[in-house]
Amino acid sequence: MIQVLFLCMGNICRSPTAEGVFRHHIQNLGIKEGYRGDIFIDSAGTTGFHTGHNPDKRSVEIAQRNGVSLEGISSRQIHENDFENFDYILAMDKENVASLKKMGEKKHHHKIHFFMHFSEEEPKIDEVPDPYYGRDDGFEYVFKIIEQASLGLIKHMQNKNQV
Repeated sequence: MIQVLFLCMGNICRSPTAEGVFRHHIQNLGIKEGYRGDIFIDSAGTTGFHTGHNPDKRSVEIAQRNGVSLEGISSRQIHENDFENFDYILAMDKENVASLKKMGEKKHHHKIHFFMHFSEEEPKIDEVPDPYYGRDDGFEYVFKIIEQASLGLIKHMQNKNQV
């Protein structure tokens, strides 16, 4: 089983959106998700500021408008054992990549990637911007680029015969 962890700072906007979008597309392909399936999908934050909170309502609304559910997702902070357990640790920005590399042992650094590096759309970008303090259109943009990266990640995993 392949395990994928999406990560941002607070785990209430970008990473839960990525978890929901990626899960949506995996399920549409008929790939079994969960501990007894072919893939396990989760999200976390580098901080514990919002531990136990649901995703930001603006993220939930944009996802729902696009047929994606964020139901059942609640914020959690990354744990040491996540570096051991997950095959892909996909960070939303440079700050989170740097934090992950400080937290995790060097032997796990090969699992840490910029999530946007899987997007096949142009122009290539490294980061998913944090929409938290911005306007609603920022959440729409974030959803759009997360969807592009999710589809690219699925294609990457299919090419490696992982899903």
